[in-house]
Amino acid sequence: MLDHTKDGTWVQTTGTSLAWSETKSLYFTAKRVMDLVIAVSSLIALLPLLAILYIAIKLDDPQGSPIYKQERVTSKRAKQADGTHIWQEVPFTIYKFRSMHSNCSSSIHQQFMKAYIEGDEATMAALQQEKAKEESKFKLNGDPRITRMGKFLRKTSLDELPQLWNVMKGDMSMVGPRPPIPYEVEMYRPHHHQRFQTVPGITGYWQVKGRSSIGFEEMVNLDLEYIEKQSIRMDWEILLMTLPAVLLDREAS
Repeated sequence: MLDHTKDGTWVQTTGTSLAWSETKSLYFTAKRVMDLVIAVSSLIALLPLLAILYIAIKLDDPQGSPIYKQERVTSKRAKQADGTHIWQEVPFTIYKFRSMHSNCSSSIHQQFMKAYIEGDEATMAALQQEKAKEESKFKLNGDPRITRMGKFLRKTSLDELPQLWNVMKGDMSMVGPRPPIPYEVEMYRPHHHQRFQTVPGITGYWQVKGRSSIGFEEMVNLDLEYIEKQSIRMDWEILLMTLPAVLLDREAS
């Protein structure tokens, strides 16, 4: 679980020790190289689009920066004195294109995530601002905090593009479990922390398997299945499946 230290940072107090095979070490080295190649080349290729989106967000809602910064929790490997490794849950700043009005309260999202983690579908339904379709009942539909441009960004997942910078920095990978907000992690049960046994990603197994149609426990199970099976081949398969998954989710919204 995560605890506050005196200086206000977060630390993992129950790190998971793992016997690290050479194969696993080679995988994470190759994964990091792959992440850097994809992130750098994507940022260069997408620079005109990034500039257009930046301007469009500013024109749609002049208040606040088009780039949204938020604290999330990532996983870092740390080698122990006995040669084993431990996954540590540590905070980082995630970057996204702003899809909400400035200075919005997170209270409705915190309530929704509490209900989502607890599997409380009645509370989730009561918090929906718009009637949710069956395939999107596990996301907050009709969130009043979302701007007009924000709706487009979220439907197309273009709000995630600045996270390529997080990948370059090493906070995230191209593929991995979704990096949660600290208040979500505070609600986790002990077994939920197992999803931190790899680096979080921009896209992942959960996104291509169902996104908003999947409950929290099923999402955790998919994350754990990915952690068990993860390989460079699997990462490429997930990347190739991401665009069709986003388009299908867009149609269901």
